[in-house]
Amino acid sequence: MLAVDETTLRSLLERLARGDSSVDEAVRELRFLPYADLGFARVDLHRELLLGLPESVYGPGKTPEQAAAIVAELLEGSTGPVIVTRATAEQHKAVGVVAPAAVFHETARMIVAREGPPREGVVAVACAGTADLPVAEEAAVACEASGLTVRRLRDVGVAGLHRLLAEEPVLQAADVIVVVAGMEGALASAVGGLAAAPIIAVPTSAGYGSSLEGVTALLAMLASCAPGVAVMGIDNGYGAACAAARILGRLEEARR
Repeated sequence: MLAVDETTLRSLLERLARGDSSVDEAVRELRFLPYADLGFARVDLHRELLLGLPESVYGPGKTPEQAAAIVAELLEGSTGPVIVTRATAEQHKAVGVVAPAAVFHETARMIVAREGPPREGVVAVACAGTADLPVAEEAAVACEASGLTVRRLRDVGVAGLHRLLAEEPVLQAADVIVVVAGMEGALASAVGGLAAAPIIAVPTSAGYGSSLEGVTALLAMLASCAPGVAVMGIDNGYGAACAAARILGRLEEARR
C-alpha cells in the first residue's frame, strides 16, 4: 500500500513524469486513496496529506480488536504518528500485537504506536493542578508524538501565582502555550497576560459543584480579559495538541 503523504506522492508523480512508472502502476499504487474500508471503519489515509495531521484512533466505543485493526492500517498506509486516544490497557495489549513498540501512556490514556519525525517548535503545557494532569498529559503526549518539543509546567495554578511567575522564562521561550485548568479557569488569563505566544486554553471538568463539570472554566476562558486566547472544549487535550501542531506546521512551511 502507498503511504499517502506529500513526500511519497511527489516521488510517485516524479517517476510518472520521467516515464519510470506507467499510469496503470500509479493508479494501482493509489488504489487506497483516500481511505481504506475495514467494514466497521473507513480509515482516512488522506488526512495527513490534506491537513498535515494524521488520523488518530478514538478509543472509546471500539473493541481492542477494532482499535488494533485500525492502527495496523494506519501504520501501513501512512508515515506520520499513529496514536489511540482515551485508550485502555486492553486496547494497548491488542495494539501491541500489530505494533510491538507501542507505548501506553497511562495518565494521558493514550497509546503511541509510532512517533513522527522531529519538528521545529516548542510547546509549553501549563497545568493548573494535579487533578488536571490527565488532560494536560493528553495534550503533551500528542504533541510529542507529532515530533514537537514539550515543556511541562505542572501545578502552576493561580492559587499560588508565584509558582507560575517562576516559570516565566519557559513561557516566553515557547512557540505555542497550552493552558489546562479546571475550577474557575483563571490560569488562561494569567498566562495570557504574561506571554506573547499563541495560547490555547483547555478547561477541565475538575472542581467542586459550582464548577459545573468544567462549564465554569469554559465560560471564564471564553470571557478572558487577555485578548487572543483560543479555547478548546472541556477536557479536550488532544484537540489542543492538534491546534498547536497546525500553528507550528504553518510556521514550518513559511520558513521553508
